[in-house]
Parts: sequence; structure tokens; C-alpha cells
Amino acid sequence: MACERALVLLSGGMDSTVCAAVAARDGYEVWTLSFDYGQRHRAELEAARAVADVYGIPPVRRRTLDLSRVFCGSALTGDAEVPLDRDTAEMAAGIPATYVPARNLVFLALATAVAEPLDAHHLFIGVNALDYSGYPDCRPEFVTAFEAAARLGTAAGVAIHTPLAHLTKAGIVQLGQAIGAPLHLTLTCYRGTVPACGRCDACQLRRKGFAEAGLADPIPYAADGPPAER
Repeated sequence: MACERALVLLSGGMDSTVCAAVAARDGYEVWTLSFDYGQRHRAELEAARAVADVYGIPPVRRRTLDLSRVFCGSALTGDAEVPLDRDTAEMAAGIPATYVPARNLVFLALATAVAEPLDAHHLFIGVNALDYSGYPDCRPEFVTAFEAAARLGTAAGVAIHTPLAHLTKAGIVQLGQAIGAPLHLTLTCYRGTVPACGRCDACQLRRKGFAEAGLADPIPYAADGPPAER
């Protein structure tokens, strides 16, 4: 009997890569969906391809959608400055300039539309409700509400898997390490620089996660990046 199909929203970042690793570990036939939405860190799309290669996912099971004219109003998709050198208290204080309005809502809706004709009844998305930057579309209640809407609005419905939802960033690092996720291939930096800037919220949360997990981060950072908090 063929294994069930799962569609993983694969950005090329650490969280989505760990999600792909979880889906592979759990025996799903993994398909991937990536989005080019005009993000300044679009180099992550190359990282997504590299991760898919590691898991032997053939091109026929990969999708990339061009949404470059859809999103606006965010420092990730426009000319506004990406916040730098913020501490964790600042990150938790409100919705940051890097919030992309309705991004996960749009992503999950399109993923559902892609998944249904493929008979892929499982969607994996790397949202996280603990060590994150205050995005409202990362909250568990949002995912639960969307899953209910998809069940009502499609013929088959989908099960949405959020294996990282209640993990700290350190927990995500530890899980990825334990199941062999290729974290060295991932791109986290909001500014999209190589090496990563080490100063944006995404870089700082990642570095903090590795430090708290007691593991060395396998990607390089620019020389001006501050040391990770412990």
C-alpha cells in the first residue's frame, strides 16, 4: 500500500526544513511547495531546493508559486528597514515591521488548492507560537480555525500538521539535530545576506536557539553580528 502524501510548505528556513524532516521521518511521500513573494531574503528559495535534493524529492514533486505582486506593507517585501539588534523583550512587545499581512493565510489557502488534486491530505507548516516575532498568523488558534474552514470549503479537507508549534527555538534545533535535518543548508536571515547578518530578529532567535541547545550553528554570520544570548 502506498504511503500517504504530505505537502510541506518549504521556505528553505530552519523551521520548514525541520518540518520536511519530520514528514520524511514519519513515512509520508513528501511533496514541497515554496513561494516567491518578493521577499528580500529570496535566496531561501535556493536553500529550499537544496533541502529537497537531500531528501531525494524529484522535481515533479516540487512546486514554486510566484506571488511577487501580491504582498506589500512589510519590511520583508519593500524598502523599509529590517529591525536590527532587538532583544527578546522587544520582539515579544508587538507585531514587527517584518510581519507580512495575511501571509500564512494566503499560503495555507494556496497549499490546500495545490494539495487536493494531488490527493495530499496532509499539510506541514513550520509555525511556532513560542520563540517567534509576534506574528498573529503563527498562533495555534489561527491554524485550528483555518483547518476547520478548509474542511468546510473543500471536497476532501486537509489535516494541518504543526510539529514545531509548541517548541522553543532550542527545541526545534534539538529536534532537527536528532532526526538529521540538513540545518547547514538553511537560510534564516531576514536581510537575505550570505553570510547571515546575525542581527535581525530571525538571526538572533536562531542563534539563541543553538546556544540554548548547546550546539554550534553550522551556518556563518557576518563579523558584526552580536554573540547569541544565553
